[in-house]
Amino acid sequence: MALFRLQLSLPDRPGALGLLASAIGAAGGDIRGLVVVKSEGGRGFDDVTVAVPGSDPTDLLEVLGSIGGVEVISVTAVE
Repeated sequence: MALFRLQLSLPDRPGALGLLASAIGAAGGDIRGLVVVKSEGGRGFDDVTVAVPGSDPTDLLEVLGSIGGVEVISVTAVE
């Protein structure tokens, strides 16, 4: 498994983080860390460290992109 740190923006409303976690699991990812960075203008900004099968996060990013309101700001491989 490979680790990636995702900087995300999502709607700041009840259930949004749970939906995100479910989508990560559905894509085969395992959340290894979560930092809530800030809430601003009705948006939540989070850093999520995710372990994904293999070495390519493409499937995970496609699943996250299909969730309304979720924006992937950056993806960084974690050594």
